[in-house]
Amino acid sequence: MHVVVVGAGEVGSYVADRLSREGHDVAIIDIDGAKLRAIDDALDVLTVCGSGTHPDVLRRAGVEHTELIVAVTANDEANLISSMIAKSIGVPRSIVRIEAAELRGQAAEDIRKAAGADLIIDPDAETAEEVLELLDYPGADEVAHMVGGEVVVIGARLPPDAPLVGRTLGDIGEEFEPEWDFMVAAIGRGDETVIPRRDHRLEAGDHVRVAVKRSARRLVIELLGLDSQVPNRVMLLGGGRTAEMLAKSLADRGIQVVVVERSPDRARELAERLDDALVLEGDITDADLLEEAGVGRFEMVVATTGEDDANILACLYAKANGAKETVAVVHRLALLTLLADAGIDVALSPRTATANGVLRFVRGGVAAVATFLHGEVEVLELEVAPGSPADGERVRDLNLPKDALIAAAVRDGKPRIIRGRSHLRARDRVVVVAMPSAVEAARRAIG
Repeated sequence: MHVVVVGAGEVGSYVADRLSREGHDVAIIDIDGAKLRAIDDALDVLTVCGSGTHPDVLRRAGVEHTELIVAVTANDEANLISSMIAKSIGVPRSIVRIEAAELRGQAAEDIRKAAGADLIIDPDAETAEEVLELLDYPGADEVAHMVGGEVVVIGARLPPDAPLVGRTLGDIGEEFEPEWDFMVAAIGRGDETVIPRRDHRLEAGDHVRVAVKRSARRLVIELLGLDSQVPNRVMLLGGGRTAEMLAKSLADRGIQVVVVERSPDRARELAERLDDALVLEGDITDADLLEEAGVGRFEMVVATTGEDDANILACLYAKANGAKETVAVVHRLALLTLLADAGIDVALSPRTATANGVLRFVRGGVAAVATFLHGEVEVLELEVAPGSPADGERVRDLNLPKDALIAAAVRDGKPRIIRGRSHLRARDRVVVVAMPSAVEAARRAIG
């Protein structure tokens, strides 16, 4: 598939990278030549310097034979115009990034229709949602709800005292026979992520992804050595869009919220909008301010500014002073390997939420996709198609690649963890954990 990505910022470059590594033909457009030169050095994509709102620039990117345009610049209006022009040229599908509430609401519906936007994405809103999902799983660094939440994929790093440490997957499976409530579906160790088999032994420091029935959530939290105490005090460092959305949602849950914002004007604006949150004006790296606000007494501290350095420093200070869990929003993925060693619990990025929406579109027939900052593994929700190789077949007879695993299925609203002996049938909703190279084979078998 040929895909044109408009915008070579953090979101666009990440999307282009994911699609390129899966074998798609990708062109990326941006007005910043320096960004494009960096992408040229790192990715196997076509780079085009210019504005995505200009028809001739879109044509140089091959828009005439494009099946999808992804407009994800930081300018909402430019994204809408890029989509409109591409659709007028004949591009069948369009994904548009829109952040302004005025352009996402009912009043702007005609504008979105005129632009031909098939999917609207908002990385800030998706980042806020990721933080909210983490609230129910303290200590986890990834949470993906699949099949309407009946199956949850939890990602976490195993502490030395976790009950699963030192055990093989075969031993764990035998303990929980005959009906499993969870499955360790992927293991990250060092720079390598694998889809494990029975003889894999879990070690302290492993990053595991576990597929679990919603009803067994508490059991898995205990086995992973995670905290079962849901936060009731959260401090948000930075008062941007993500923080504002988070503060409203947290307050609705009855959680005590404090927001620290550097800009006096923005702090006053937030104070007027957030009736149930305390807004403090100041720099999030001001140690005296954070100490006076009692940052160490909060169960969760989330740094959401656009400045990675400030987010990391503030989280480190909060952790050193006793904050139970710290979450840093990061934009430079090269920093990821440093954060866990430094003591920051969770790193989130607007990139992954955008990539998930794009990949779902690219892979028609996929109900949901979850990608992660740590490792290349993906989680997909698929429906078994009537007459497909999986319809009526045992899972062990599907000859799936070793880098793909059917972890769970939901039939008639009831989830089950899948075994080699499990039979699938048409209309089952299945959760697949796979490396990118094995995704297409899994899709062919199921759909």
